[in-house]
Amino acid sequence: MAEIKICSEVTGTAWKILVTEGQKVDEGDELIIAEAMKMEIPHVAPGSGMIKKVCVEEGASISEDDLLFIIET
Repeated sequence: MAEIKICSEVTGTAWKILVTEGQKVDEGDELIIAEAMKMEIPHVAPGSGMIKKVCVEEGASISEDDLLFIIET
């Protein structure tokens, strides 16, 4: 099976994680909402699959290009 790695698009905070390991997701589903400069930035699944690994904790600081999730397709 192939994997999709989801990385942060911004530097900020992992404000709200919307998925858990083992959860099935479809393309376009919101995975996390990051907060940067008082703006909420959703990150969505670029493809369908199952959340193999959640690599960040809610409330943690994140930097641009940090690994957030691994999706198994």
